[in-house]
Amino acid sequence: MHPVTANRKKSKAEPWRTEYERRKMTADEAAKLVRSGDRVYIGTCTSVAYAVAEALGRRKDELEDVTILSSNVAKPLSVMDPDSSVFHVETYYMGPQERRAATLGRADYTSFHLSQTNEWVKHVGKPDVAIIEVSAPDAFGRMRYGTSGLVADPYCVDYADRVILQVNSCVPRLNGMDNQLRAEQADAVVEVEEPLLSVPDLPPSDVIQKISDFLVEQIHDGDCFQLGIGGIASAVGYGLKARNDLGIHSEMIGNSMMTLIKNGNVTNKRKNFWAGKSAAGFAMGTQELYDFLDGNEDIYMAPSAVVNSPVVIARNDNMVSVNSALSVDLTGQVVADNIAGRQYSAVGGQLDFVRGAQLSRGGRSFIAIPSTFEKGGKVCSHITASFLPGTMVTTPRADVQYVVTEYGCENLKFMNMKDRVRAMIRLAHPDFREQLLDQAKELKLL
Repeated sequence: MHPVTANRKKSKAEPWRTEYERRKMTADEAAKLVRSGDRVYIGTCTSVAYAVAEALGRRKDELEDVTILSSNVAKPLSVMDPDSSVFHVETYYMGPQERRAATLGRADYTSFHLSQTNEWVKHVGKPDVAIIEVSAPDAFGRMRYGTSGLVADPYCVDYADRVILQVNSCVPRLNGMDNQLRAEQADAVVEVEEPLLSVPDLPPSDVIQKISDFLVEQIHDGDCFQLGIGGIASAVGYGLKARNDLGIHSEMIGNSMMTLIKNGNVTNKRKNFWAGKSAAGFAMGTQELYDFLDGNEDIYMAPSAVVNSPVVIARNDNMVSVNSALSVDLTGQVVADNIAGRQYSAVGGQLDFVRGAQLSRGGRSFIAIPSTFEKGGKVCSHITASFLPGTMVTTPRADVQYVVTEYGCENLKFMNMKDRVRAMIRLAHPDFREQLLDQAKELKLL
């Protein structure tokens, strides 16, 4: 048995177990609860109910017109295979498998802020069936949502008329808001032992390390911080080992944050909201992280509609948000979720935290990006005079505060347009500055 659950003992008095056992069935039996025309939620990120979803895929010859609701699915699933045209995907975050389905013309994406996940469930997702991955029950029969479960799962459970619980013995028991389910709330219980998605941190490149160094300079003792996903966020996290009394209020908790908590850099003593707790909406990292979260009373998980609310974020003084981008133009517009209009990830929580941090007393928000990237053996600039046709802006220029590359950190807030353009050119790679200057003049920006 997995270390997370190895020491869990059954209580002698378990009045809940009758209801639990009555609902137990195999994944194939549970999948029969899905009917043609249903909309079926299968999970988010590190909390996807793969076993039951695969069982549903095996019913492709029995069903018609089934919509799969998902977010950031990492591992291949038959319901997203080319020969499973009976299934169509709707998502609020394009992960590897949603992108794969999209290339086949079988996936749709809805753009909204992660703080509005509850509204997505109500107005877009509208699941008939919710397949939810949860922890094994405790001595009182309480099961906890998975490591990414609080993003959308509680809203799906409330909305759906059929609920299937995939009880995974590898799922840690997370403490937090509205984070428990009982067998009575489900129509089926399916027990599995399935390791969670493990995402290790990669060593930072020299460029990412330089960007991280600039960012770490801007984060002070006692600040409360949020880190996005990716190499820059990880490098910043590990770079904060020289800081003290930090607080965490973040969309995601990852490996570097765990390291800071273990190291004593994070104490949450100076937080104004959920003081003493590291707060997050979901977790993604290695098995060490998931073990660390299991039963940890210093961690507070809450639904994304709460954690990502700019009003809630702003309740913490000195709130610092760090997010990355795919491209930034000379006026400060940020693209972080699409490539020339092709959806790559999602709007997610970037703007939630950009706005929430700036609403915070003493707060700051940072957009970090390497100045260049390589494509087809050619070096290109991430800083651009104008975006490619079809490109959609993730964070508007009026919301952007600091932009950081390996060449510096510029506060664009309240700069006039000409000063913004000059600042962005300073942040660009030297090999592209003259070209960007000429393009800015052609566009009448200077």
